[in-house]
Amino acid sequence: MIQVLIVEDDVRNAEIHRRFVGKVDGFEAAGVATDGRQALELLDILQPDLVLLDLFLPHVDGLELLRRIRAGHPRTGVIMVTAAKELHRVREAIEGGVFDYLLKPVIFDRLQETLLGFRSYRERMAELEAAGALGQSEIDTLLRLREPVVERGRPTGYPKGIDQLTLDKVSGLLGEEEGPLTAPLLSARLGISRSTARRYLEYLVSAGRLQADLAYGSVGRPERVYRRKP
Repeated sequence: MIQVLIVEDDVRNAEIHRRFVGKVDGFEAAGVATDGRQALELLDILQPDLVLLDLFLPHVDGLELLRRIRAGHPRTGVIMVTAAKELHRVREAIEGGVFDYLLKPVIFDRLQETLLGFRSYRERMAELEAAGALGQSEIDTLLRLREPVVERGRPTGYPKGIDQLTLDKVSGLLGEEEGPLTAPLLSARLGISRSTARRYLEYLVSAGRLQADLAYGSVGRPERVYRRKP
C-alpha cells in the first residue's frame, strides 16, 4: 500500500481528500495534518510515500513544506492540491519537484489518474534500481511517467504522445491476446516502434487497465511484461 499524508487546513476538504484516496486501489490515507507544524511532525513519524499538500497553511506554508520534504524526505512524492492559480506559485511548485499540481475543488477522476501515474512511476523506478545501469529508453520511460498525467487543454484528455487511433489498435490487440504482452511483441504486431509500444503499454498501466511485471530469462536482464488486470 502507498501511504499518503494529507496536509489540508480545511477539515471538510481534508475529509474529501481522505475518502478519495481510500477509493483508489493500492493507496491508503495514513494521516491528516491541518497545519504546517503538524505536517512536519507526521512526516517524521509516518514516513509517508506521498503527500497531498495544500499551499496555504498556518505556521508553515506549502512551498516551505515542499522544500523541507525535498531536503529531509527525498523519496516522498508530493502532489500539490490548492486553489492557488498564480503563475509564480505554480512555477515554484513545479521547479520544487511536485509530481502534479491539482486545483481545488478536486475531481476524483483527475486525482485517481495522477495517483495511478505516481504508482507506475514508483514501480518502474524500483524495477530499474534493482536492474542497475540505465539505458536511454529506460530514462525516457521514467521521464514520460514523471510528466503530469493530463496535458491541460488537450481535447482528448490523453497525455502527450498518446493518440486515440493508436490507443484503439493497442486496446483491440489486448482483447485478442490470451497471454502477456511485451513492447517488442506489440511493436511487431502493430508495426510501430518499440519505444512507441512501450509508451502505450505504460500509459495503460497508469490508467489501471494493465499490470506490469518482470520476467526473468536464463540470459540477460529481466524483461517487462504486461497483463490485463483481472
